[in-house]
Amino acid sequence: MIHDTEYYRERKKYLMWGTLGILTLLLALILWLGVMPVYKVWAQEMRGKAALAEAEQNRKIQIEEAKANLEAQKLNSAAEVERAKGMAQSIEIENGKLTENYIRYLWVRNIDKMDGEKIYIPTEANLPILEAKDK
Repeated sequence: MIHDTEYYRERKKYLMWGTLGILTLLLALILWLGVMPVYKVWAQEMRGKAALAEAEQNRKIQIEEAKANLEAQKLNSAAEVERAKGMAQSIEIENGKLTENYIRYLWVRNIDKMDGEKIYIPTEANLPILEAKDK
């Protein structure tokens, strides 16, 4: 008889834990189904806010880049004006004429800015040969 009572106690204990487990799973399922739509709405809202913040940041970056480009263009323009003033003064010094010597001077001064391979061949007067053609 004692064994029967222990058997029923054990069975009752397993039945109680099984029932409690099933009720817990049902409660979790009910909560999951009830909370899931709310979570989806919240998650979508957060994704939208993140996308908006990213778009605003990209816009600010573009504005700052445009301001920097404008400032660079202004400085390049001012440099070009100063370069033109210098050229005008140097032409004035040359009596208003572009002489062959001045053209050679400009060519030598800007030789490093030219594209392609450059070969300098000194001549008797140490002047570059301007008529050389590329092969």
